[in-house]
Amino acid sequence: MVAEQLRRPVSGIGTYIRGLLLGLDGSEQPQVTLWASRPPRGRPDPVAGFGRPVVTSPLPGPAMTRAWDRGLGRPPGHPDVVHATSLAIPPSGGAPVSVMVHDLAWRHFPEAYPDRGRRWHEAALGRAVAGAGPLLVPSATVADDLLAAGAAAARVEVVEEGCDHLAPADEAGAAELLARLGVTDDFLLTVSTLEPRKNLPRLLAAHDSVRHRLPPLLVVGPSGWGPAVQPGPGVVLAGPVAGGTLTALFGRARLLAYVPLREGFGLPVVEAMACGTPVVSSAVPSAGGASLEVSPFDVDAIAAGLVAVATDEGRRAELVAAGHARAAGLTWARAAQRHVELWRAIE
Repeated sequence: MVAEQLRRPVSGIGTYIRGLLLGLDGSEQPQVTLWASRPPRGRPDPVAGFGRPVVTSPLPGPAMTRAWDRGLGRPPGHPDVVHATSLAIPPSGGAPVSVMVHDLAWRHFPEAYPDRGRRWHEAALGRAVAGAGPLLVPSATVADDLLAAGAAAARVEVVEEGCDHLAPADEAGAAELLARLGVTDDFLLTVSTLEPRKNLPRLLAAHDSVRHRLPPLLVVGPSGWGPAVQPGPGVVLAGPVAGGTLTALFGRARLLAYVPLREGFGLPVVEAMACGTPVVSSAVPSAGGASLEVSPFDVDAIAAGLVAVATDEGRRAELVAAGHARAAGLTWARAAQRHVELWRAIE
């Protein structure tokens, strides 16, 4: 299993890998070896902390991926199956390959991606579609995109992700963080990488238009690419937050606001639902009808949704109940079992 993304402190693909490894725990599951680039020097390697065998390339991450793109390199040993956890697909050495395709959002909103990244994704998608193994996707939305890109329907498998990976809530850590940021009472929360596809400028504009009726908006997530997010009054940038502190923030928030332009799944939505927090979102697949859905292009609609869910106790209770029901059906054990079934079918 390609595990390079585990080295990124906050990453949706990294969360998928961690969740899948959690779901694969158990004596009846296949042995999984993690494959990554040259380990970092002078500090612990996050890939080594999962109790799994780890094999590494002599190349650093970017060089390893470029080599894979050119068909160079081969998996160590003689694996029965190679699982690419993203479109960074390694040469398989003759072993069957399965690929997790998280989204094709760059095709819908090319302006939300840097040119180089868009070109790489398109080329990598072509290699995935030209392959022979199963293409796993987290939602029917991504499945439809893959079919439109030329993938054979028989190769595309929808495997929804889990949301039972959150660490136990670290209330003391959350309290310390909020105090340091000057957030002393209720707050709204959004969690994402700070990049154009996540649509933060419209969310911030919506909050600003009704901020006299709302608590402050806490923005959690690492910087991505594109223009820097400019926080106005009532907006607090927290930077990346992980582990139990993030779990506690989900539980403390008045609501989660998550309105990306396009999403293959949308883990923050179901993470919040698992913590009993109501959600205002765009039409992300993970929500499953359990959020208050708004158009990501309509600032007024986003603002109205924020006010409704922050202030209407009846609506809040309905969304919390619907969110709990949605989250309860999304487990990593279920996702892992479907992966195993597909692997055994091709080995």
